[in-house]
Amino acid sequence: MHHRSSTLVRFAAGAGIAALVTACDAHPRTSSADSAAAASAASIIDDFGDTLSLGALPRRIVSLNPATTELFFALGAGERLVGRTHFDIYPVAAQAVPDLGNAIQPNVEAVLGARPDLVTLYASNSNRHAATRLRAAGVATLTLRIDHIADFRRSVGILGRVVGDTVRAHRVVDTVSGTLERVRATMAGTKRLSAFWKAWDSPVIAIGGGSFLSELVEIAGGRNIYGGDPRPAFDVTIEDVVRRDPDVVFAGPESGARMRAAPAWRALRAVREGRVLIIDTMLVGRPGVRLGEAAVSLARLLHPGSIP
Repeated sequence: MHHRSSTLVRFAAGAGIAALVTACDAHPRTSSADSAAAASAASIIDDFGDTLSLGALPRRIVSLNPATTELFFALGAGERLVGRTHFDIYPVAAQAVPDLGNAIQPNVEAVLGARPDLVTLYASNSNRHAATRLRAAGVATLTLRIDHIADFRRSVGILGRVVGDTVRAHRVVDTVSGTLERVRATMAGTKRLSAFWKAWDSPVIAIGGGSFLSELVEIAGGRNIYGGDPRPAFDVTIEDVVRRDPDVVFAGPESGARMRAAPAWRALRAVREGRVLIIDTMLVGRPGVRLGEAAVSLARLLHPGSIP
């Protein structure tokens, strides 16, 4: 159980588990527009190195990545979704989409039962078998590895081509990027506080430099004590965290409460001095359309009063 949970945490650190989504009607398109958009999508090479092949714009999409599920809704294609994972609960409308199970090593039979003409997967080695089986069954499959903010921007562009609305895709990227840059500029002159992001209790899992979460800390005026490690998330010891002596700790509500109550963590100065900062896990937990909001929330935690 612990192994499975910690594996999901590592997935979340890169791809996202749990705004600037506007409800707009899908643009009506002619069959010729469908063909042109599909031809554009057909040139896409995904993150497994496979070529996406679509005969027309997809109308039945299974999204097995919380970040891409958010993006389909942001791109006005939410009504095309016929399947999602347990973790895809934002926006609220996503909860009406059938839950097909896991994001990693998904139930391929359940996915095929939804009769999709496109499936999106997180490009993890654990999903290679599923991607191969889906393609063998004749289902167009797109794998994307969204671990960094740059991956988010790239993926929005790709999905905009896939659903046939590159204009809206540019708008989403510009809106999110604008908020991130405003936060970065606002926090540029502040003192950088060193931070430990505790993603899991046992084993203790830290967020590393390979995660968008570490990038958000930097934008918000902090410095991740494990930011020099290229992995998204990994096991650490309490002793090593104490040795690095972070100014603050980021943790979810339950994890933070357990940390404050655990005698072993009293060795950490930030815990003794009450600087365990409780994050909104549903807001910051995925590299989706609320990245800008997530940066604002972290900046307010690190430097209260810095951003109205």
